[in-house]
Amino acid sequence: MEKESFFSRLKKGLTKTRDNIVRSIDTIFYDSSCIDEEFFEELEEILVMGDIGINATEKIISKLREEIKANLLTKPADCKELLIKTMKEQMKVEETAYEFEEKQSVLMMIGVNGVGKTTTVGKIAGKMKQQGKRVLIAAADTFRAAAGEQLEEWAHRAGVDMIGGKEGGDPASVIYDAVNAAKARKIDLLLCDTAGRLHNKKNLMEELKKINRIIDREFPEVHRENLVVLDATTGQNALNQAKEFAQVTDLTGIVLTKMDGTAKGGIAIAIQSELGVPVKYIGVGESIDDLQKFNADQFIDALFDVKQEG
Repeated sequence: MEKESFFSRLKKGLTKTRDNIVRSIDTIFYDSSCIDEEFFEELEEILVMGDIGINATEKIISKLREEIKANLLTKPADCKELLIKTMKEQMKVEETAYEFEEKQSVLMMIGVNGVGKTTTVGKIAGKMKQQGKRVLIAAADTFRAAAGEQLEEWAHRAGVDMIGGKEGGDPASVIYDAVNAAKARKIDLLLCDTAGRLHNKKNLMEELKKINRIIDREFPEVHRENLVVLDATTGQNALNQAKEFAQVTDLTGIVLTKMDGTAKGGIAIAIQSELGVPVKYIGVGESIDDLQKFNADQFIDALFDVKQEG
């Protein structure tokens, strides 16, 4: 049986989001008689209510107004293509977003418990190993009892080594050991799983600062990435979590998990716009292939049920 493509899984995963946003957009485009203030206000309301967020919505509407004027459009039905194009532009991810694949890098995963952080570490490790990279995992979440075991299982599955610590041990000492092992073994990518407790923010902040200091001191020349893993089903709450983590560390990217079956997929657009940080990976299921690099064109086409070329 032929394996379903990621695009068709994404399209299926965004069904609820599509019902939530696109159907209402279509109603405005095809039922409105002219492009007036009421048309823009209704469209704005749908986008905000669809978790796309005020910041991104304002940018999309403003650009849409310009394009409509420049193209001398008068019929709402002619604007849908422009809206799709504008939304894609809002979400473009630069080629440099994946620099870490070409450099010796330390990639730190942060996020609250239950968002799929450990699984994401395992999946990225597997992908990089498949690309022929030397990968090492650091299990620095010594707080959650099952985290180390879960990560060990993923490391085994991906065929990569893991450095862990005792439950309740010092996460920074795990990072210290892992960084020095990465240098000695000439590892291409060191993936660090971290504890995810936001409720005790002061401790978490100190812990992340300490980890960062160790990496800076022991491995100053290495390329650094801090990815925040967010559960798309939590909508605006995911955005708030990302903002909290942005206060404690320099975020370089976002991983959105559980995009399958959520009505809040619009949050992908909101988070990128609000934080000015790109969505780098998107997950629609459990298998290693269900986590893919984020592609704005693919995402918006899947959302609007547009057929992709080729």
